[in-house]
Amino acid sequence: MELSARIATLELADTFVIARDARDEADVVQVEVRYEGHTGFGEAAPIDRYGESAASGLAFLKCSLDALGNDPFALEAIGLRLAERPGEQAAKAALDAALHDLCGKLVELPVWRLLGLPRAGPPTSWTIWLGDPDDMARRAERLGDRFRRLKLKLGGRDGADVERVRAVRRVTALPLQVDVNEYWSLDEALDALPQLAELGVEYCEQPLRAGDEGGVELKARSPLPIYVDEDCHTLADVASCAERAHGINIKLAKAGGIREAVRMTHAARALGLGVMLGCMLESGLGIAAACQLASLCDHVDLDGNLLLADDPWPGVELVDGVQLPSAAPGLGVRPAPER
Repeated sequence: MELSARIATLELADTFVIARDARDEADVVQVEVRYEGHTGFGEAAPIDRYGESAASGLAFLKCSLDALGNDPFALEAIGLRLAERPGEQAAKAALDAALHDLCGKLVELPVWRLLGLPRAGPPTSWTIWLGDPDDMARRAERLGDRFRRLKLKLGGRDGADVERVRAVRRVTALPLQVDVNEYWSLDEALDALPQLAELGVEYCEQPLRAGDEGGVELKARSPLPIYVDEDCHTLADVASCAERAHGINIKLAKAGGIREAVRMTHAARALGLGVMLGCMLESGLGIAAACQLASLCDHVDLDGNLLLADDPWPGVELVDGVQLPSAAPGLGVRPAPER
């Protein structure tokens, strides 16, 4: 097999704001794996919160050819060899996606069929990024009927988070979910969550800092399901998350790829946890990899490509609010002609 990789910069349609940063563009790593005249493509967004960058991901990928071997279907063995090098989960996820894309093309089947899964999934949420209450309400009101779920970014540290949700609820009857990105204390969470429950919020994602000892108490006292994101990366984290949450948010860029994400879903089910599938700011290439296993999940937040000014990898189809993977072989996306 042959391997090449690069950094791509994705331009966002609007400034994306969460509790800890704001951005107008996102850098991702993209990888190509070639074998017997076929090419598999993959992409993932490194997470600086965990010490990863596009540059470090690219460096990892450029040194990963020896781990591939000569059999693209030896996914377990390849994964074990990559795991010998710690970190760079996003780069591993991009390579894992490229290998799945390649295998699908070699047997002329979409990846979701290789996984034995249906071409289906829950409706994706649309992210309303952090702003003042009236601004968030205006953006929610402008959406029309494209989406069936809204996820509100909270964590403003200004005492207005409940009012943000209340303002959005005044303009829409859509199901609401909230993501605090670790920016509440236990006392703030215990004060806000009963009010959010009265407003019909479905669940709260990562209200406390990852590893916060108050997580066990919050799970016991919360009137809403708590899903953890920053607390849960790989299979090794799932059991401990059951102590502090009702569900986990799986992202391929944290997990290291499709195979680990599937293992995490089954472990979560065995522990009675709900499963959410999330994403970073990614093109259709990154979102396509996640879409392949969306049918395993209770909740889906796969709007990363829809937040771009122009998606350079079309192929994922938004149908009645659901992000459906292509029926074409592999991941089913191709670069736009101008790319």
